[in-house]
Amino acid sequence: MKLGLLLPNQGVVFGATTVPELLDLAGIAEGSGLFESLWVGDNLLAKPRLESITLLSGLATATKTSRLGVACMASFPLRDPIVLAAQWGALDCLSGGRTVLTACIGGGPTKGNIAGGFDNEYSAMQVDPRERVVRMEEGIQVLRTLWRQDPASFEGRFFRFNGIAVRPPPVQTPSPPIWIANNPWVFGTTQSGPSERQVDRVARLADGWMTVGATPEQFDTTWSAIKDAAASLGRDQGSMENSIYFNVNLNDDPSAAFTEAKRFLDEYYSSDWPKWKVNVWTACGAPEACAERIRAFRAVNAQTMILRFAAYDQKAQLNRFLTDVAPLL
Repeated sequence: MKLGLLLPNQGVVFGATTVPELLDLAGIAEGSGLFESLWVGDNLLAKPRLESITLLSGLATATKTSRLGVACMASFPLRDPIVLAAQWGALDCLSGGRTVLTACIGGGPTKGNIAGGFDNEYSAMQVDPRERVVRMEEGIQVLRTLWRQDPASFEGRFFRFNGIAVRPPPVQTPSPPIWIANNPWVFGTTQSGPSERQVDRVARLADGWMTVGATPEQFDTTWSAIKDAAASLGRDQGSMENSIYFNVNLNDDPSAAFTEAKRFLDEYYSSDWPKWKVNVWTACGAPEACAERIRAFRAVNAQTMILRFAAYDQKAQLNRFLTDVAPLL
């Protein structure tokens, strides 16, 4: 199982990190040899942060080998995919072909409470939030069309063009991988099975799948369902990747670790996270306890585990992880 590090770019807004520290964290992670990829979060207005593509461009020049991705692009339904094709294509060129674009549908109406929440965000961007699923699906098709055809033509519900080209093309062929992030299980619950619609969406459209809030057993069940659905469509299951996004707070006092992690998540998402939800998504405590949670996902064949430190001293957490947790994995 590969490890990725999530750089908390929203933390710049509320004091959990700084721009120089984000770049330092990237250098430490890549230099360690333990982390194979670096990731940033994304949102435009409802949950403000350093803009994802701009930050990834900086990381592309500051790193040499790490895959670079967004976990996940919540603003995907709001972005013009023609502009995004040019931006992400340029990022792929800058990085030498190291990008992974993870699309998701973003937050729904009334969720979020910064700058008016997602309602104001959709209104400002003149997008009907009820269209976010179909906009995401069509946007993925537009990106691949523009990256794989020159000149390119497309006729869709929201976007139409004839004989245009995005140049230079991305380095990766036939195009940079596009994953879909979704949670086919209701976060942290034990409902009877994954959502068929969400499983189908990944199987039809994605080069990979990212999720959060699943137990190892739920992750395993859902990934099996995605592979089966992909096979039924004639797709090569071996060409698809999976990933789990997870939080860590290292502290020999589990109670102190939990308290800090909850405070971090509350500030990050402008919400009051219930205890059970923090526990589902976060390993809190001593190195062995955190390593055990990580190993549980490796046991169910998670291919990439993206870790974020839910803490206010990011560098100390990363260094302790490398010293005390890495040998236990």
